[in-house]
Amino acid sequence: PLNGLATRDPAFGMEATWIEPSLREHAQSLGYTVVDAATVMATHLSHLIQTHAHELFGHEEAEQLLKTLAKTAPKLIDELVPKVLPLATVVRVMQGLLAERVPIRNVRAIVEALAEAGPRTQDTQALIASVRVTLGRQIVQDIVGLAEELPVITLEPDLERLLSNGLANSAASPGLEPGLAERLQRGLQDAAARQERGGEPAVLLTPPALRAALARFFRVSVPGLHVLAWNEVPDNRKVRMVTAVGSR
Repeated sequence: PLNGLATRDPAFGMEATWIEPSLREHAQSLGYTVVDAATVMATHLSHLIQTHAHELFGHEEAEQLLKTLAKTAPKLIDELVPKVLPLATVVRVMQGLLAERVPIRNVRAIVEALAEAGPRTQDTQALIASVRVTLGRQIVQDIVGLAEELPVITLEPDLERLLSNGLANSAASPGLEPGLAERLQRGLQDAAARQERGGEPAVLLTPPALRAALARFFRVSVPGLHVLAWNEVPDNRKVRMVTAVGSR
Protein backbone atom coordinates (compact mmCIF):
# COMPACT_ATOMS: atom_id res chain seq x y z
CA PRO A 1 0.00 0.00 0.00
CA LEU A 2 1.03 3.58 -0.69
CA ASN A 3 0.81 6.58 1.55
CA GLY A 4 -1.90 8.55 -0.23
CA LEU A 5 -5.59 9.13 -0.77
CA ALA A 6 -7.56 6.10 -1.99
CA THR A 7 -9.83 6.90 -4.93
CA ARG A 8 -11.05 5.55 -8.27
CA ASP A 9 -9.96 6.47 -11.75
CA PRO A 10 -12.68 8.87 -13.00
CA ALA A 11 -12.75 7.51 -16.55
CA PHE A 12 -12.75 3.75 -16.01
CA GLY A 13 -13.57 3.29 -12.33
CA MET A 14 -10.40 1.36 -11.44
CA GLU A 15 -8.99 1.54 -7.92
CA ALA A 16 -6.29 4.21 -7.63
CA THR A 17 -4.37 6.30 -5.10
CA TRP A 18 -3.53 9.99 -5.18
CA ILE A 19 0.10 10.48 -4.06
CA GLU A 20 2.51 13.35 -3.63
CA PRO A 21 4.83 13.92 -6.63
CA SER A 22 7.82 13.06 -4.42
CA LEU A 23 6.51 9.47 -4.10
CA ARG A 24 6.45 8.87 -7.86
CA GLU A 25 9.68 6.84 -8.10
CA HIS A 26 8.81 4.84 -4.99
CA ALA A 27 5.40 3.93 -6.44
CA GLN A 28 6.99 2.89 -9.74
CA SER A 29 9.50 0.70 -7.89
CA LEU A 30 6.55 -1.12 -6.29
CA GLY A 31 5.06 -1.84 -9.73
CA TYR A 32 2.38 0.86 -9.81
CA THR A 33 1.45 2.67 -13.01
CA VAL A 34 1.92 6.34 -12.23
CA VAL A 35 -0.05 8.96 -14.20
CA ASP A 36 0.20 12.72 -13.71
CA ALA A 37 -2.91 14.76 -12.94
CA ALA A 38 -3.02 16.48 -16.36
CA THR A 39 -3.09 13.10 -18.13
CA VAL A 40 -5.86 11.88 -15.81
CA MET A 41 -7.94 14.95 -16.69
CA ALA A 42 -7.27 14.60 -20.43
CA THR A 43 -8.17 10.89 -20.35
CA HIS A 44 -11.36 11.61 -18.40
CA LEU A 45 -12.36 14.36 -20.84
CA SER A 46 -11.68 12.10 -23.84
CA HIS A 47 -13.76 9.34 -22.25
CA LEU A 48 -16.64 11.75 -21.61
CA ILE A 49 -16.56 12.99 -25.21
CA GLN A 50 -16.60 9.41 -26.54
CA THR A 51 -19.44 8.46 -24.18
CA HIS A 52 -21.58 11.44 -25.21
CA ALA A 53 -20.46 11.79 -28.84
CA HIS A 54 -23.95 10.92 -30.10
CA GLU A 55 -25.35 13.89 -28.15
CA LEU A 56 -22.70 16.26 -29.53
CA PHE A 57 -23.16 15.17 -33.16
CA GLY A 58 -25.79 17.02 -35.16
CA HIS A 59 -26.76 18.30 -38.62
CA GLU A 60 -23.83 20.70 -38.90
CA GLU A 61 -21.29 17.97 -38.14
CA ALA A 62 -22.98 15.60 -40.61
CA GLU A 63 -22.94 18.25 -43.34
CA GLN A 64 -19.22 18.85 -42.80
CA LEU A 65 -18.47 15.12 -43.11
CA LEU A 66 -20.53 14.85 -46.30
CA LYS A 67 -18.93 17.97 -47.79
CA THR A 68 -15.47 16.54 -47.17
CA LEU A 69 -16.44 13.26 -48.85
CA ALA A 70 -18.05 15.16 -51.74
CA LYS A 71 -14.60 16.47 -52.73
CA THR A 72 -13.54 12.96 -53.72
CA ALA A 73 -16.91 11.27 -54.37
CA PRO A 74 -19.39 13.98 -55.41
CA LYS A 75 -21.72 11.62 -57.28
CA LEU A 76 -22.08 9.36 -54.24
CA ILE A 77 -23.25 12.28 -52.07
CA ASP A 78 -25.55 13.65 -54.79
CA GLU A 79 -27.25 10.27 -55.13
CA LEU A 80 -27.76 9.83 -51.39
CA VAL A 81 -28.92 13.20 -49.98
CA PRO A 82 -31.71 14.06 -50.49
CA LYS A 83 -32.62 11.72 -53.37
CA VAL A 84 -32.50 8.51 -51.33
CA LEU A 85 -32.42 9.68 -47.69
CA PRO A 86 -33.02 13.05 -46.03
CA LEU A 87 -30.11 14.51 -44.06
CA ALA A 88 -32.06 14.03 -40.82
CA THR A 89 -32.07 10.27 -41.33
CA VAL A 90 -28.32 10.22 -42.04
CA VAL A 91 -27.77 12.17 -38.82
CA ARG A 92 -29.85 9.68 -36.80
CA VAL A 93 -27.90 6.77 -38.26
CA MET A 94 -24.56 8.33 -37.33
CA GLN A 95 -25.83 9.21 -33.87
CA GLY A 96 -26.94 5.59 -33.43
CA LEU A 97 -23.48 4.34 -34.42
CA LEU A 98 -21.76 6.74 -32.01
CA ALA A 99 -24.11 5.74 -29.18
CA GLU A 100 -22.80 2.17 -29.57
CA ARG A 101 -19.16 3.34 -29.67
CA VAL A 102 -18.77 2.69 -33.40
CA PRO A 103 -16.43 5.33 -34.89
CA ILE A 104 -17.77 7.09 -37.99
CA ARG A 105 -14.35 7.90 -39.45
CA ASN A 106 -15.00 5.65 -42.48
CA VAL A 107 -17.61 8.01 -43.92
CA ARG A 108 -17.37 6.61 -47.44
CA ALA A 109 -18.25 3.08 -46.31
CA ILE A 110 -21.16 4.42 -44.24
CA VAL A 111 -22.54 6.47 -47.15
CA GLU A 112 -22.15 3.56 -49.59
CA ALA A 113 -24.05 1.27 -47.20
CA LEU A 114 -26.82 3.86 -46.81
CA ALA A 115 -27.04 4.37 -50.57
CA GLU A 116 -27.50 0.62 -51.00
CA ALA A 117 -30.00 0.11 -48.17
CA GLY A 118 -31.87 3.41 -48.48
CA PRO A 119 -34.08 2.43 -51.45
CA ARG A 120 -35.36 -0.59 -49.45
CA THR A 121 -36.05 1.11 -46.12
CA GLN A 122 -35.86 4.42 -44.29
CA ASP A 123 -36.14 2.85 -40.84
CA THR A 124 -33.22 4.11 -38.78
CA GLN A 125 -32.55 0.83 -36.95
CA ALA A 126 -32.62 -1.17 -40.19
CA LEU A 127 -30.19 1.30 -41.78
CA ILE A 128 -27.87 1.13 -38.77
CA ALA A 129 -27.90 -2.67 -39.00
CA SER A 130 -26.88 -2.49 -42.67
CA VAL A 131 -24.08 -0.04 -41.94
CA ARG A 132 -22.79 -2.18 -39.04
CA VAL A 133 -22.49 -5.21 -41.34
CA THR A 134 -20.45 -3.09 -43.77
CA LEU A 135 -18.25 -1.85 -40.89
CA GLY A 136 -17.98 -5.30 -39.32
CA ARG A 137 -14.24 -5.65 -39.90
CA GLN A 138 -13.58 -2.22 -38.35
CA ILE A 139 -15.92 -2.88 -35.39
CA VAL A 140 -14.26 -6.17 -34.51
CA GLN A 141 -10.76 -4.75 -34.94
CA ASP A 142 -11.59 -1.88 -32.59
CA ILE A 143 -12.61 -4.48 -29.98
CA VAL A 144 -9.82 -7.10 -30.24
CA GLY A 145 -7.17 -5.46 -32.42
CA LEU A 146 -5.35 -7.88 -34.71
CA ALA A 147 -6.02 -10.97 -32.57
CA GLU A 148 -7.22 -13.92 -34.63
CA GLU A 149 -9.81 -15.00 -32.04
CA LEU A 150 -12.87 -13.11 -30.88
CA PRO A 151 -13.96 -14.29 -27.40
CA VAL A 152 -17.74 -14.15 -27.14
CA ILE A 153 -20.56 -14.62 -24.65
CA THR A 154 -23.66 -16.25 -26.13
CA LEU A 155 -27.25 -16.87 -25.06
CA GLU A 156 -28.45 -20.39 -24.33
CA PRO A 157 -30.84 -21.64 -27.07
CA ASP A 158 -33.93 -21.61 -24.82
CA LEU A 159 -33.29 -18.01 -23.77
CA GLU A 160 -32.59 -17.00 -27.36
CA ARG A 161 -35.94 -18.44 -28.47
CA LEU A 162 -37.71 -16.73 -25.59
CA LEU A 163 -36.21 -13.36 -26.51
CA SER A 164 -36.98 -13.87 -30.20
CA ASN A 165 -40.62 -14.61 -29.37
CA GLY A 166 -40.74 -11.52 -27.15
CA LEU A 167 -39.32 -9.38 -29.94
CA ALA A 168 -41.88 -10.77 -32.39
CA ASN A 169 -44.63 -9.51 -30.07
CA SER A 170 -43.03 -6.12 -29.48
CA ALA A 171 -41.76 -3.75 -32.14
CA ALA A 172 -39.49 -1.90 -29.72
CA SER A 173 -37.65 -4.43 -27.55
CA PRO A 174 -37.94 -8.00 -26.30
CA GLY A 175 -40.82 -8.33 -23.87
CA LEU A 176 -39.17 -9.63 -20.69
CA GLU A 177 -40.73 -10.62 -17.41
CA PRO A 178 -39.01 -8.46 -14.72
CA GLY A 179 -37.46 -11.42 -12.92
CA LEU A 180 -36.00 -12.79 -16.15
CA ALA A 181 -34.68 -9.38 -17.13
CA GLU A 182 -32.92 -9.09 -13.77
CA ARG A 183 -31.37 -12.58 -14.05
CA LEU A 184 -30.21 -11.91 -17.60
CA GLN A 185 -28.71 -8.59 -16.58
CA ARG A 186 -26.94 -10.15 -13.59
CA GLY A 187 -25.63 -13.04 -15.71
CA LEU A 188 -24.17 -10.70 -18.31
CA GLN A 189 -22.70 -8.40 -15.67
CA ASP A 190 -20.90 -11.38 -14.10
CA ALA A 191 -19.72 -12.69 -17.47
CA ALA A 192 -18.49 -9.24 -18.53
CA ALA A 193 -16.65 -8.78 -15.22
CA ARG A 194 -14.87 -12.14 -15.67
CA GLN A 195 -13.78 -11.15 -19.16
CA GLU A 196 -12.44 -7.82 -17.97
CA ARG A 197 -10.55 -9.43 -15.08
CA GLY A 198 -8.95 -11.79 -17.59
CA GLY A 199 -7.86 -8.88 -19.76
CA GLU A 200 -10.32 -9.70 -22.57
CA PRO A 201 -13.21 -7.65 -23.98
CA ALA A 202 -16.79 -8.56 -23.09
CA VAL A 203 -18.65 -9.37 -26.32
CA LEU A 204 -22.21 -10.70 -26.55
CA LEU A 205 -22.87 -12.47 -29.87
CA THR A 206 -26.55 -12.59 -30.85
CA PRO A 207 -28.83 -13.22 -33.84
CA PRO A 208 -29.16 -10.09 -36.03
CA ALA A 209 -32.84 -9.67 -35.10
CA LEU A 210 -31.98 -9.34 -31.39
CA ARG A 211 -28.82 -7.24 -31.54
CA ALA A 212 -30.25 -3.70 -31.52
CA ALA A 213 -32.81 -4.37 -28.77
CA LEU A 214 -30.27 -6.09 -26.50
CA ALA A 215 -27.68 -3.36 -27.11
CA ARG A 216 -30.19 -0.72 -25.94
CA PHE A 217 -31.28 -2.86 -23.00
CA PHE A 218 -27.74 -3.34 -21.63
CA ARG A 219 -26.20 0.01 -22.60
CA VAL A 220 -26.57 1.42 -19.08
CA SER A 221 -26.52 -1.70 -16.90
CA VAL A 222 -23.50 -3.36 -18.58
CA PRO A 223 -21.69 -0.38 -20.15
CA GLY A 224 -18.53 -2.29 -21.09
CA LEU A 225 -20.43 -4.92 -23.09
CA HIS A 226 -20.13 -5.00 -26.89
CA VAL A 227 -23.22 -6.49 -28.56
CA LEU A 228 -22.50 -7.95 -31.99
CA ALA A 229 -24.67 -9.79 -34.49
CA TRP A 230 -23.43 -12.96 -36.15
CA ASN A 231 -23.31 -11.32 -39.57
CA GLU A 232 -21.06 -8.51 -38.33
CA VAL A 233 -18.11 -10.82 -37.62
CA PRO A 234 -15.80 -11.06 -40.66
CA ASP A 235 -15.04 -14.51 -42.06
CA ASN A 236 -11.33 -14.34 -41.19
CA ARG A 237 -11.99 -14.09 -37.44
CA LYS A 238 -12.27 -17.19 -35.29
CA VAL A 239 -15.01 -17.05 -32.67
CA ARG A 240 -14.29 -18.58 -29.26
CA MET A 241 -17.24 -19.04 -26.93
CA VAL A 242 -16.28 -18.32 -23.32
CA THR A 243 -19.67 -18.80 -21.67
CA ALA A 244 -23.40 -19.03 -22.40
CA VAL A 245 -25.93 -17.06 -20.36
CA GLY A 246 -29.27 -18.72 -19.61
CA SER A 247 -32.61 -17.75 -18.14
CA ARG A 248 -31.84 -19.20 -14.69
